[in-house]
Amino acid sequence: MATLPSHIAPSAAPGPTGARQPVYALVGNPNCGKSTLFNALTGLKQKVGNYPGVTVERKVGVTYTQHGHPLTLIDLPGTYSLAARSPDEAVTRDVLLGRRADTAMPDRIICIVDATNLERNLYLVHQILDLGRPVILVLNMMDLARAAGLDIRVARLEKDLGIPVIPCEAARGVGVIELKLAMSRPDLPLSRHAWAVPPAIAAAVSELQASLQDNDNKPPLIARAEALLLLTDQDTVRVAGSKPLSTRTQAILDHWQQRWETDGTDWAGMLVNARYDAIGELTAHIIRTGGQPAGPSVSDRIDGVATHPVLGWIVLGTIMGAMFLSIFTLAGIPMGWIESLVAWISDQVSALLPPGELHNLIIEGGIAGVEGVIIFLPQILILFFFIGLLESTGYMARAAFIMDRLMSKVGLNGRSFIPLLGSYACAIPGIMAARTIEQPKDRLVTILVAPFMSCSARLPVYLLLIAALMPTDTVPIGAKIGLMLLMYALGTLGAFGFAWLFKKTLLRGAPPLMIMELPPYRLPRLRDVLMQMVERGGLFVKRAGTIIFALSIVLWFLANYPKVPEDRPDTDPLAYSFAGRAGHLIEPTIAPLGFDWRIGIGLVQSFAAREVFNSSMGVIFAVQESGDEEVDTRSLRDALRAAERPDGTPLFTPLICLNLMVFYVFAMQCISTLAVVKRETNTWKWPLFQLGYMTGFAWLVCLVVYQVGRALGF
Repeated sequence: MATLPSHIAPSAAPGPTGARQPVYALVGNPNCGKSTLFNALTGLKQKVGNYPGVTVERKVGVTYTQHGHPLTLIDLPGTYSLAARSPDEAVTRDVLLGRRADTAMPDRIICIVDATNLERNLYLVHQILDLGRPVILVLNMMDLARAAGLDIRVARLEKDLGIPVIPCEAARGVGVIELKLAMSRPDLPLSRHAWAVPPAIAAAVSELQASLQDNDNKPPLIARAEALLLLTDQDTVRVAGSKPLSTRTQAILDHWQQRWETDGTDWAGMLVNARYDAIGELTAHIIRTGGQPAGPSVSDRIDGVATHPVLGWIVLGTIMGAMFLSIFTLAGIPMGWIESLVAWISDQVSALLPPGELHNLIIEGGIAGVEGVIIFLPQILILFFFIGLLESTGYMARAAFIMDRLMSKVGLNGRSFIPLLGSYACAIPGIMAARTIEQPKDRLVTILVAPFMSCSARLPVYLLLIAALMPTDTVPIGAKIGLMLLMYALGTLGAFGFAWLFKKTLLRGAPPLMIMELPPYRLPRLRDVLMQMVERGGLFVKRAGTIIFALSIVLWFLANYPKVPEDRPDTDPLAYSFAGRAGHLIEPTIAPLGFDWRIGIGLVQSFAAREVFNSSMGVIFAVQESGDEEVDTRSLRDALRAAERPDGTPLFTPLICLNLMVFYVFAMQCISTLAVVKRETNTWKWPLFQLGYMTGFAWLVCLVVYQVGRALGF
């Protein structure tokens, strides 16, 4: 019977001051508090991007030793095992094994585990200890473990493993200082853990280890750990950017697997069972369950209502209603501040610039265009705040659980609802979140329907059109909330409907079973929620100040040039412009939907970003109303209400406003989303298909809505 080495000498200490400080990787199971700990250690000193070649979030932060020296901390995607079953788990595995050419292998590893589920969490820790690198074990949620009647002998666990073990309550900041002190140690020891490799596969492990050392240039312990991992049949996911195995190593692996399949040897099961046997022996002396409280836990009692087949839907609907009520009521005052600030900026710029084309370009084009979007920042922040609360409290997983039965009707499961729910904020991270779905077909279906969920970019459009549709202040707030909920419900039904269609046709497959952990409820850490809200709101402001500002200026130019010749004084300047000509060109296509050429300009412009529709309308109607005179000071809402067709009838009737919202619910109006779908699927086939079917469906639905509405006299 072979065993892994029982002890390795301590790692070499870092060099003197000025030498490179060690790089730490933060790893752990999903829902173990990893992101909370990462935020507690790094604060605002974070950089967020994607790993090259794969749309998986890459978070790198900076923390400091007790002597003030910076330490780099990489937050790796959550995983239950190094045997990858999804792209994000594959990234964690490849970074720790040194397979990624774009990311250096971390020097040290922080493993954070849920103390209430220690035995299960230790499976990942057990695999990581095989890597032969310094490890710090963080036992998070110790308060919840104590409340559950668990007594964890931290000192005994530290002695048995031979590594620092830090009790922690990351949400309250307890244990963070002790963790930083451990991270500051120059002589961080390596683990003494040992476990028995099943004799039936010991020879294969040795042969694979030798090949990985000789042909793949792996250090001995990394090679041994990777050899064990290669013999786990679930470790099948490969992602772009990973270094492939050598031909020799792959040949050895194939040889042994074919041999065991012939003999009927369950090599993967042997490895998993051997690990759990070792973990069981360890935890038998570590965890004591004396003082187990009687009755269900607080989380169980809350779940009795939150996940109830009937009451759960009421809770979910109440939360959504409260969110939209806040959007319509709480945002009014800060919206007034923004409106006043923009007006002040416009006055200052106007005073500095002499009358002329440059003056009009900046005021009517850039500033007016940005104002049409940035004024909705308070609503965007409220939306992000609610989403952050739902994530940090643990309710997101309950929403997925509630939706599982409905999702199964369309061929998916509740796990797909997490990316769809995330798409309410933005389809891009929602599509990225689909990487956690194990089945490729289910992952692709989720990606294809995620843009139906009404993202935050649609919110400014909905709010503008609802304001134009309901012209009096006497309209009950409940009616506006109901209309907003209707738009979100339509998008959700569209996603479910097409998911069912795709699972029955293009991507046929049986509905997968959902196995999802429901994390315990936690009090939200307001600091983390606000950080997330500010980060996402900052991205919105950045886009408004760059992309939308630039597009507004371009649109102003297109809407003002060429100038009408002096011998044609009766010609409409907007219709004569480049934008007007383009609008007239596409008008035959959108006229059956009740849209005219001016709305068509906004539809084309908003393909860059949906909220650009507002800035487009601001520029178009400012141009039309003001001509060569002073810019009309009316709000965009009032400008839309006053807009008329050539025959004098209103342009933005209630039916047209409703139809425009329906169009934005279903149409693919986001080039950034298409780019991410291309990266995620590694082909242009699916994003182009997505663009075609969503836009076509939006056109058909709007055709029916307008024609039926007009027939009914609306």
